[in-house]
Amino acid sequence: MQRCQVMGILNVTPDSFSDAGKFLQLDRCLKHVEKMIAEGVDIIDIGGESTRPGAAKVNVTEELNRVIPVIEAIRQRFDIPLSIDTCKPLVMQAAVNAGVNMVNDVLALRADEGLSTGASLDVPVCLMHMQGSPRDMQNEPTYSSVVDDVKDFLSQRAKACLKAGIKTENIIIDPGFGFGKTLQQNLSLLAAISQFSSLGYTLLVGLSRKSMLGLITGKPAEQRLAGSIAGALIAASKGADILRVHDVAQTVDALKIMSAVDSVSQ
Repeated sequence: MQRCQVMGILNVTPDSFSDAGKFLQLDRCLKHVEKMIAEGVDIIDIGGESTRPGAAKVNVTEELNRVIPVIEAIRQRFDIPLSIDTCKPLVMQAAVNAGVNMVNDVLALRADEGLSTGASLDVPVCLMHMQGSPRDMQNEPTYSSVVDDVKDFLSQRAKACLKAGIKTENIIIDPGFGFGKTLQQNLSLLAAISQFSSLGYTLLVGLSRKSMLGLITGKPAEQRLAGSIAGALIAASKGADILRVHDVAQTVDALKIMSAVDSVSQ
């Protein structure tokens, strides 16, 4: 089994749920990027707008001011694949122009001109499922069947991407853990991850430090490392291709152990 890729999180926001304000200064950003590269990260996901429950909206200008200088500085110093975590087509375009290799969109290219922008950029794009918006997504989310509903949404968005001219190999899907889901709904999705892998697209999973882990363990975000690693290994064992994480070194080590065992058990 090939080790799935590790996507390291770099939030340049003052209000993200786990590392708010930690990397607003450029020198601290670059040190963190250097650290993640040394730890074995495969791709770094840069976000300039928090999508935590209840997060405030950020306008295009502010988001660009947060992320573009960071992208340019990383590109000048490091040779590492970069992703832009945004739902705004203008930010996607500017970020790719500045050297980003991938788009990670919590709206799954549903914004105006999202599909056409995604097609024109010709880079991988991650389509995430979210019920509602970050402002209201945790207000009693309901589904007929959370697994079937999320699978259907992602399948339809992938088809819309293909119709818009986005290549199959550039489509990544993400069930969106914590985005409009209760604890039980999140657990149902995690148990059924292999069903998403079977859709035929690259599968990204982001569980790192999320509230579902806190509800299970009773730990605050900064104490959810063990829970995050457990979730990552469950997702990887069920077919996840990319894991989006805060703790790169620990995740890489855990995946190495899993891969070593898999290599002798086949």
